[in-house]
Amino acid sequence: MIATISIALAAGLASALMFASITSGAPISLLLINLAPLPLMVAGLVWGPLGGAVGGIVATAVIATLFGLPYCGAFAVVNALPAWWLTHLALLGRPLPKDAAAANPDDALEWYPVGRLLLWIVVFATIITTATLLMMGSDAATIQNTIRRGWGDLLESSGLALNDSTLDALVVVAPIGAEMAAVAMLTLNLWLAAKIAATSGRLRRPWPDLKSTALPTMTIAALFAAVACCFSGGLPAILAQVVTAGLSIAYAVTGFAVLHTLTLAMKSRALWLGCAYAVVAGFAWALLAVALLGLADAVFGLRQRYLRSRPPPLPKS
Repeated sequence: MIATISIALAAGLASALMFASITSGAPISLLLINLAPLPLMVAGLVWGPLGGAVGGIVATAVIATLFGLPYCGAFAVVNALPAWWLTHLALLGRPLPKDAAAANPDDALEWYPVGRLLLWIVVFATIITTATLLMMGSDAATIQNTIRRGWGDLLESSGLALNDSTLDALVVVAPIGAEMAAVAMLTLNLWLAAKIAATSGRLRRPWPDLKSTALPTMTIAALFAAVACCFSGGLPAILAQVVTAGLSIAYAVTGFAVLHTLTLAMKSRALWLGCAYAVVAGFAWALLAVALLGLADAVFGLRQRYLRSRPPPLPKS
């Protein structure tokens, strides 16, 4: 218990310092502030929910002492609460039925699905983005004017000049980009924390088969409902665009899982996957194609069809 509390205290202090590094103005602080949940997630995955909770409380208290309650609340919502809840869910397991446990004696537990973890990441990212937007104003016009002024100040400080149509496009894209960035950073932090825990041999669950990542069936209905609400206008339309962006990124993650499955039999698999990631990194629109692949798999079961069509492996001699 004492060791757990000590590690949690260290993780909380590390997370708080990473968050506070933004005040230095150094370029590296942009990376550190995005990785602020990482120590809390490592503590949660290695030392359990208690370690994550204590670390989050310590980090939040430090931020409150240094910067006051507003920043304390922001840190809790953006870093501490997601880190604790996601690691808590990741360690949830229940006993398998006797027949399934007999078929897999090495692991007699059914662990919380990765797809549901991904959906929770979208939920937290949507809360973070929505809270940020509502801090700018309570209606669409006020929020858009605030974003426009922010872009204008940034462009003026950088010496760039854009026409009104381009600036209007940036105003529309800003909430969508914020949601996508929040989903990506929470996902990256959780993956890195799990890798660190697994490398140290202290991960308290088996490493999941990421190729089988799948979102719950209800996610399709939620995505189509969000897309429909995007045409409603006003603040509901902005919030619907945020939800649509988050769910699209989630389906892009499952789309990459589909790519990793469909290329299993390829001799130059690493090359094909490397090219796919390079195209997505170079052309943002390619991410939409990957998301559509993930959505197609959810509707038509592409991975299941492929795995059923593969011949069984040869018996070992």
